[in-house]
Amino acid sequence: MIYFKLFIGNSKVSFKIFKNLCLGIFLSIFLSGCGWVLVGGGAYEGYKVATDPRTIGTQVDDAIITTKIKAKLVEDPLTKARKIDVDTVNGVVTLTGFVDSEEEIRRAIEIAQSVPGVKKVVNNLKVGKRGLKGYISDKKITARIKAKFIADPEIKALSIDVDTLNGVVTLTGVVKREEQRRRAVELAKTVEGVREVIVNILVKGDK
Repeated sequence: MIYFKLFIGNSKVSFKIFKNLCLGIFLSIFLSGCGWVLVGGGAYEGYKVATDPRTIGTQVDDAIITTKIKAKLVEDPLTKARKIDVDTVNGVVTLTGFVDSEEEIRRAIEIAQSVPGVKKVVNNLKVGKRGLKGYISDKKITARIKAKFIADPEIKALSIDVDTLNGVVTLTGVVKREEQRRRAVELAKTVEGVREVIVNILVKGDK
């Protein structure tokens, strides 16, 4: 009530600020409670949200899409046992992970496509398994790429998600300029153990 009184006597600009404040509070609460859905936790991910070129509204919409897809994957008897990573940027969903069959890949794609707001599904799912050694190696690669992103003054690629499967790195997110996209790919390729880089990075304004 106090905040409402503070804003009600001002112009439409004040109302816009009030609305953005509410969105910001909502996003903060949403991310703190369900941060694993969007970014996985940690300092890197916190900075990534803070510097994301998307509007707060778009970030919330994408986070909700990701949440719904993950919930549906867990509920589905065919995909519930699989560790499928879900990233959503401007309504474009990227699925990454290992499954046991092509049928599971098809089902995961169907589930993602069924969620309202999804514009496109990028399939990075593979049939196969990853041993403990491969899992640890992939984690190291991901961590090293993120460290390079944070240290780089050109991109600070804090709106880019990094997923690694058997040395194949997928970069997903939004940057402000084409040069940043190219720089992110260059940095990822310099990390030892990277076999391939799949680029799902959008430049702000891309359709």
